[in-house]
Amino acid sequence: MKTYVLVGDIGGTNIRLALCNIYTGNIYKISIYSGKDYKNPEETIFNYLKNQKIKIKMACIAIACPITEDWIAMTNHSWKFSIKNMKSNLKLDILEIINDFTAISMAIPMLNKQDIIQFGGNNAIKGKPIAIYGAGTGLGVSHLININNKWVSIPGEGGHVDFASSSKEEDNILSILREEFGRVSAERVLSGPGLVNIYKAIVKSEGRSPINLLPKQITYKAIQKTCFDSIRTLTLFCTLMGRFGGNLALNMGTFGGVYIAGGIIPKFLKFFYKSNFRRAFEDKGRFKKYLENIPVYLIKHKQPGLLGAGTHIRQIMGYKI
Repeated sequence: MKTYVLVGDIGGTNIRLALCNIYTGNIYKISIYSGKDYKNPEETIFNYLKNQKIKIKMACIAIACPITEDWIAMTNHSWKFSIKNMKSNLKLDILEIINDFTAISMAIPMLNKQDIIQFGGNNAIKGKPIAIYGAGTGLGVSHLININNKWVSIPGEGGHVDFASSSKEEDNILSILREEFGRVSAERVLSGPGLVNIYKAIVKSEGRSPINLLPKQITYKAIQKTCFDSIRTLTLFCTLMGRFGGNLALNMGTFGGVYIAGGIIPKFLKFFYKSNFRRAFEDKGRFKKYLENIPVYLIKHKQPGLLGAGTHIRQIMGYKI
């Protein structure tokens, strides 16, 4: 009980729970649950702790939504709950609820070379700001800075900034999506559902009717080269990922690196390697040279949210990260 804290990563689809060793930061006993199978996160946690046969007094849960007050309402899930009530019901002394990309950003200091793949740029500069973003059910964004030898994650909802087009093709996509959604955020194109939105817009822009495809079907058809519309969709997705990442780098001068998380990119890694991602990342006119040296890394670690949740609560407890 004194050695472990509970850590969790709750997304729009799955709930990941584990135990974190407070001395080492290592993660153990990972269990993954479907959000469809439980009424609320509290019920899931009760079930997990019952199976582990362990009493926990401290927990840190990362969740895919803004954290601004006691009442939590998830963006891509119907779950709603009170932090205070959850803490009381679970009989915890400490309960930290943090944004999912806050957790992922806090995982960065714990990553090693085998946990990342680099896409261009030079070496990261120690002590400089870091940006993290990733496409999954939605588009998450966070930044990480080091102040007085402590890591500070800067949360936000960067995935919901306006989608800005930079070519005629992107203008057409934006115009069609605007008819459907009104305001078009970056998440409308850089996410699993975003792949579908791009595909439909590409087909509609040529006066054709799109068929119903799931994100995984689009990526599969693109990789297998069996559907030209899917190839165009995935190509544009990679380009837009590069443009968005370059914008984040400009925002805070992230010479500490830009990190890509999320479960989408690893599913078509070879395609991503050959795409215009890095060119789009640096395509910032007068500031191209400014971005050339900034490294971009893809996070390979399977559970960065759990790792970062553990890092967050360990730092609060006074452990050096």
